[in-house]
Amino acid sequence: MALALAEAGATVYCLDLPKQPGDEWHKVQEYAAKLPDIAPGVKNKGRLEYVSGDVTNQQQMWTIAEDIVKKEGRLDICVANAGILRGAECLEWPAEEFRKLMEINVDGVLFTAQAAGRQMEKLGIPGSIIMTASMSGSITNFGQHWVAYNTSKAAVIQMARSMACELGPKRIRVNTISPGYIYTQMTKDFLDPRPELMKQWSAQNPLGRIGRPDELRGVTLWLASDASTFCTGSDIIVDGGHRAW
Repeated sequence: MALALAEAGATVYCLDLPKQPGDEWHKVQEYAAKLPDIAPGVKNKGRLEYVSGDVTNQQQMWTIAEDIVKKEGRLDICVANAGILRGAECLEWPAEEFRKLMEINVDGVLFTAQAAGRQMEKLGIPGSIIMTASMSGSITNFGQHWVAYNTSKAAVIQMARSMACELGPKRIRVNTISPGYIYTQMTKDFLDPRPELMKQWSAQNPLGRIGRPDELRGVTLWLASDASTFCTGSDIIVDGGHRAW
């Protein structure tokens, strides 16, 4: 998502918990730095910046957004993408683990969206807030014990709808993207030790495969751009047809 936005000319601030970004981020940053100008005569081009931060710390998130605006002069787009996955039998879920998942998947998304939305409101910017939900927010994943994760993603979908209604008069749009099974690093860590599960998941949608992270680029750019200015409060499902069955 970050690279897609940079390729479209955006200055993208990537926020994560580690003090320093990993090797993969540096590779993407180097690639983005070599991108050509977005149009003849337009010297500005996209770039990636890294900021260390904790999405569960509301005040820190607000301050980070303020600092970005002080440096860049504006904040137009927010992608609230924080999330973790844990599994356990629904009757045995440890309270502390449940709270931690909710803190990241729900509180973290809210605080990120708040931070950006406050700056958009302050500057009068008709911005776009995009939250990463999941098809798991509206279905139950067959055979998986994900009561906490599913609950958190349902909360994100409803959070976006609620914020869309509140922020619509301020011309700030809020939408969710609900991916199906996508081969992200988090999914890779879960699936690689379970090759049979990979086959099962691939068979659960009409396309017969797991999605790739780059297959979320188009919908992210659309929601971020002026092509979607009449779209708010929507949940865009990108699941290979999983829910069609």
